[in-house]
Amino acid sequence: MPKPKIFTTSFASVYPLYIKKAERKQRTKAEVDEIIYWLTGYDQTMLDEQIITGVDFETFFAEAPHFNPNAELIKGVICGVRVEEIENPIMQKIRYLDKLIDELSKGKPLAKILRA
Repeated sequence: MPKPKIFTTSFASVYPLYIKKAERKQRTKAEVDEIIYWLTGYDQTMLDEQIITGVDFETFFAEAPHFNPNAELIKGVICGVRVEEIENPIMQKIRYLDKLIDELSKGKPLAKILRA
């Protein structure tokens, strides 16, 4: 079975869309970055490196320094699928990020998004 297209899509091509979605709802790039740091363990330098090198989503998550164990607390539907029921671990991580960005754009406080 071929890989889903999102796996081979560069993270750098989608990252500006996350920011744009957040900014349309008066949220900030800093908040998007904070979500990414929390979920993946990347810091600003490492995130910039991933963007500059143009890694795909599969590599972005495979190379994440520390995927947050509290990501399992992320529940809900994204793209018509419950994130907690996604079987492919990479796809689940991608959808976790999508879900967190959706929560941000819907006005949820950052502390709740980060399951604090």
